Amino acid sequence: AHTIPAPPLYCRMNLLRATVRTGVICRHLISSSQIKTQNCAMSSSSEDEVLFETVLSPSCHSNYCLITMNRPKALNSLNYNMIQLMTPKLREVEKDDNIHFVVVRGNGGKAFCAGGDIRTLTEVGRTDDPLVSNFFHGEYSLNYLIGTLKKPYIAIIDGITMGGGVGLSVHSPFRVATETTTFAMPETAIGLFPDVGGGYFLPRLKGELGMFLALTGHRLKGRDVQHAGIATHFISREKIPDLLSEFSKACDDHEIPTNSYDVIHTLLDRFHAESSGVDPREFSLSTYFDDINRCFSGNSVEEIFEELRKTDSEWSKQQLDKLHKMSPTSMKVTHRQLKEGHHLSFAECFTMEYRLALRSMEGKDFYEGVRAVLVDKDNSPKWDPPTLEGVTKEMLDHYFSPLGEDQELYVA
Repeated sequence: AHTIPAPPLYCRMNLLRATVRTGVICRHLISSSQIKTQNCAMSSSSEDEVLFETVLSPSCHSNYCLITMNRPKALNSLNYNMIQLMTPKLREVEKDDNIHFVVVRGNGGKAFCAGGDIRTLTEVGRTDDPLVSNFFHGEYSLNYLIGTLKKPYIAIIDGITMGGGVGLSVHSPFRVATETTTFAMPETAIGLFPDVGGGYFLPRLKGELGMFLALTGHRLKGRDVQHAGIATHFISREKIPDLLSEFSKACDDHEIPTNSYDVIHTLLDRFHAESSGVDPREFSLSTYFDDINRCFSGNSVEEIFEELRKTDSEWSKQQLDKLHKMSPTSMKVTHRQLKEGHHLSFAECFTMEYRLALRSMEGKDFYEGVRAVLVDKDNSPKWDPPTLEGVTKEMLDHYFSPLGEDQELYVA
């Protein structure tokens, strides 16, 4: 498997502890492991969108933080309220010496997090509502915080993990896929670009795999997510409850205060090995790797199209069919984003993507893409401009140009 290089500080800040807001602390036992837990009973539905628990070790002297995204009917899609809940908790737990690591999961069994709450963004994006800039500012700052935590952050990406859900997981040092995981960055189909740090992690995948995934929105499922380097481990879904129990026991390991990463890594490696018989196939894209590297290495989207035409295979025709449906502006923005992101630092990528996000809100394709795919569902977007040729260098330069000094996002 190919791994994504970590951001320079990949272990900074930390996660959450279950503090009482206006609710009460309930003690209960997790029956599978008899783990004592402190669980915050939140006082309102908005607070219930993210659940925070401090899971105690058998000795009750140390613990880890368990975060559960709790919007199952919306496939745990990330909204601004969830960002506001998670960010301060992460910073709070960073300072808590009794919390050794963080585990993040999604509720409902279908999704870790299916993406950002983009429908809300389209509803307010053409107004002066600060929610749009606040959302992207908060989301990207949270993504950076996750990628620079000082304690281990383990994302259990069981089920659908796309867009905003990728931002909550891919920058962490430990990403656990299961046989039900579905990964994708499908933004070019809705007139956006693969944000949440896509400019950093996608060009650092093997060869041109990142460019291929970014432009086509290709979905990776199950073991493929680990083969691609998106996940660091593959563990059978049925073993996840046992894994959570072992996390609790690991808190009592005498090495956990000084070598927490090694302890977690060893534990995940064991569960990974025990799941070797589940979805044991080779990487489904291995057959096409040479074609991917040749066709998607072009210095422009037009060159990529031309190389696919010259390849003239069933596979290349399928990719062309996909790309012809995507927003021309989004494809050109995405191509440049990944080319530039390959040479930028982790923090600099978020500054770039914040500019791209706000400029996308000024355009037309994002609203048209969401209408066609998510609202009317006619899947017939009318892109503006409708062709690659219509997307000029001047237009692209505007997307990437600096914002006003008081508007820029600097996460570091």
